[in-house]
Amino acid sequence: MENGFTEKRAEQRTITDQFYSVEFSISDVPSLYQFKIWNISSKGICLLVKEGSDILKSIKVGDIVNMRYYTAEASKPTEYLKTEIKHITKDDEGRFKGHYLIGISILEDQYS
Repeated sequence: MENGFTEKRAEQRTITDQFYSVEFSISDVPSLYQFKIWNISSKGICLLVKEGSDILKSIKVGDIVNMRYYTAEASKPTEYLKTEIKHITKDDEGRFKGHYLIGISILEDQYS
């Protein structure tokens, strides 16, 4: 405790510490989508998608998408990483009511 700061997180959260948002497109869809990365639980990271968004018609659990990951620091380069859609969960109540949480998992371990 050199600087008087004590780490209180129980687990490492390297993905959201390193990346801020993702950008991707789906084949046969002319749009480019960009979402902020949310670290809602220790089980993984999510993208928050508003109910009624066209992207919900174009993705499904198990899809592998090449996503472009952006860091919070503009001086750092973006990275393209293969990412799997792990779950698509509607939030009917609470903080994200009216949205879907899209759980994602990076398949390429390039962010060590």
